Amino acid sequence: MNTRTILIIYYILVNLIGLGLMAFDKVRAMERKFRIPESVLLILPLIGSGAGSLLGMLLFHHKTRRPAFRIGVPLMLLAHILFWVLLIATARSVVFH
Repeated sequence: MNTRTILIIYYILVNLIGLGLMAFDKVRAMERKFRIPESVLLILPLIGSGAGSLLGMLLFHHKTRRPAFRIGVPLMLLAHILFWVLLIATARSVVFH
C-alpha cells in the first residue's frame, strides 16, 4: 500500500469518526447524559476531520451556535484543503522541472 492510499484511508476514517462523534454527542445532549468534551470535538478537525465534523454540525444542528465550532471547524477544513493544494502543487513542480 502506497503513501497516497494510506492518507486517503486516514482522511476517510477520521472524517467518519468526526461525523459519528457529532451525531453521538448530539444524542447524548438531548438525553442530558455525559457528553464528549469540546476539546475532543475540536481536536478532530485539527487532525483532518474538518469535512466530517462540519457535515455533522450541519446535519445534526450541533454546536452551530458556538463560535469555536462555527468559525474554527470551517477554518481548520480550509487549512487542510490549502495544505493539500500546496503539497500537490509543490510535488508536481518538483516532478516536472
